[in-house]
Amino acid sequence: MTSLNIFRKVAVAEGLSYILLIFVAMPLKYWAEMPLAVKYTGWVHGLLFVLYGICLVMAWQERKWNFGKVVLIFVASLLPFAPFIVDKRLKDEG
Repeated sequence: MTSLNIFRKVAVAEGLSYILLIFVAMPLKYWAEMPLAVKYTGWVHGLLFVLYGICLVMAWQERKWNFGKVVLIFVASLLPFAPFIVDKRLKDEG
């Protein structure tokens, strides 16, 4: 398995965790008074975000991407749903 394949799997997991955090855990915290939803979902998302960064660097080294592309892929991790677009484009590339 290449570092690109690993990165794509991590990117999808990170994107899903971000969506769960924003659209499920946050409403549960504020509307249903369930703060543990954010605590645990946030923890998982944080770990996946760090893993996303590590895997991005590994894929960058393997694929010899230019710096601008890597910055765009990193910024995508900060936007809901963007990691799925990145995954599709990387699938087409690889």
